[in-house]
Amino acid sequence: MIDAATSGEATAVPADLPAFLDLENCYQCGKCTAGCPVAERMDVVPNQLVRLAQLGLVERARRAESIWQCVSCQTCSTRCPKSVDCAAVIDALRQLSFEKGDAAGSQRRTVLFQEAFLRNIRRNGRLNELELVGVFKTKAFLDDLSIPFLFKDAMLAPRMRAKGKLHFKPDRVKDGGVLERMFDRCLRQA
Repeated sequence: MIDAATSGEATAVPADLPAFLDLENCYQCGKCTAGCPVAERMDVVPNQLVRLAQLGLVERARRAESIWQCVSCQTCSTRCPKSVDCAAVIDALRQLSFEKGDAAGSQRRTVLFQEAFLRNIRRNGRLNELELVGVFKTKAFLDDLSIPFLFKDAMLAPRMRAKGKLHFKPDRVKDGGVLERMFDRCLRQA
């Protein structure tokens, strides 16, 4: 278990994490960890990540490999009896790790993909796979200049197209204003 006495580090509530996370509500029941499909492979499990954040040990938490192993399935957040959004805590730690330069190349791709995905949804209202792949692969290539990664999935396109999963013309929602208001509201909370 992680606590202030054994850590020897500060116990201040972290200022670099969003206030809406309600970290103080977590009483370490472990339901988040018990439901996590990847907890057995994590170096620091979800309830321990929340505890590190509670204690103000954000630097230690953001360097954990487990924040990159999280599959964002939201099971931890759903199971929490106190409505602590564990998945949002992990997302915030991942973003901080990226911003502070702690993330390795493959980990940086995770954040680049998330950014490309959200921009794609904000622009179209639904996923445009072709645009997503183009933007993500370009940004990832410019980040690490990996030519094999750039062309890694190219042979999937014909099969996806044949199954009707790849559309050249994007479908867009009719009322883009509603979508924009949703994104603005979420960004104000962060």
